[in-house]
Amino acid sequence: MKILYGVQGTGNGHITRARAMQAALSAAGIEVDWVFSGRDKDKFFDMEAFADYKVFKGLSFATRAGKVDLIKTFAEASLGQMYQDIRTLDLNRYDLVVTDFEPVVAWAARKTKTPCIGIGHQYAFEQDIPKADNTFASDAIMKWFAPVDLGIGVHWHHFGAPVLPPIIEKDGHSSSGKDRTLVYLPFEKSEKVLKVLRQFRHPFIYHCADIKPGQYGNVLVRGFSRSGFKDSLHSTDGVICNAGFELASEALSLGRKIMVKPLKGQMEQSSNALALTELGLGLATPRIDVAAVTRFLHTARSSQVNYSDVPALLAQWLLRYPQQSIDDLVAQAWQGVSFPHADVVYSDLQPAS
Repeated sequence: MKILYGVQGTGNGHITRARAMQAALSAAGIEVDWVFSGRDKDKFFDMEAFADYKVFKGLSFATRAGKVDLIKTFAEASLGQMYQDIRTLDLNRYDLVVTDFEPVVAWAARKTKTPCIGIGHQYAFEQDIPKADNTFASDAIMKWFAPVDLGIGVHWHHFGAPVLPPIIEKDGHSSSGKDRTLVYLPFEKSEKVLKVLRQFRHPFIYHCADIKPGQYGNVLVRGFSRSGFKDSLHSTDGVICNAGFELASEALSLGRKIMVKPLKGQMEQSSNALALTELGLGLATPRIDVAAVTRFLHTARSSQVNYSDVPALLAQWLLRYPQQSIDDLVAQAWQGVSFPHADVVYSDLQPAS
């Protein structure tokens, strides 16, 4: 079996999922070619797992000061280049196309009528899950940005819908959470965040790209690398981050306290923040200020969920596709998964039948 697998590369969460899937697909004997889009090729790092991968410009959302900048987004879009990439992408060698919200391979598959499956968090929004700030435009983006024949969503809870648990990358880091907090807020103004953090005695590890690494009072500033970030995640007991899906998923699997600040104008992040709070698995804040950080330090509680090995289950399911139903996969993936807090009524959310 040979698959073309497209990955939205604007954020690191999609790439983290892709690493987990690459290991599982390889173990299952499935041959995969990888396509990434959403940033320039020289902005990707630690990509050895994907061998001779291709990069297209694709589409991505521009941000400024913690919110989506639609004017900049449309100004930077290269629709002509994307059309050319879709038109010239050769799919004849592939049995199946898989996309994690990557538009070039998805539209190329639609153009050539090649079977295409979407695997990723965005496809969960086709189901009846917690949603916030969704509009006609945001619903259209979720449906048509990277259209598929079958969308397999992933989320922290099934919400009674046919979605899978998170795809979490296995790593060899030992976990020794200490009384300090990891901060990763790439969509916020770094100097403003650092100023807030320095008003506490509590120790923070702050990963950002535009402040020189070093010790700033109670704040250790680090740059960004995959291994360095993993070290920080495993050596802290809490995480303050934007409301993307993947980092919160890793934090939950490790039993970390979580507070998220959703990116303004981004329906997915607003919905993630709502889901975390409804499930009692984390806190949400509309802004990063002293009051929000104080609330996190005084009230956030650890939440650990031991999710199943979703990449391995998906790899075996893909080998049998389309013979095995998605309902069988969903039931298998949620079997034995339990949630930590007795004061949240999970029984109201029944698994998909």
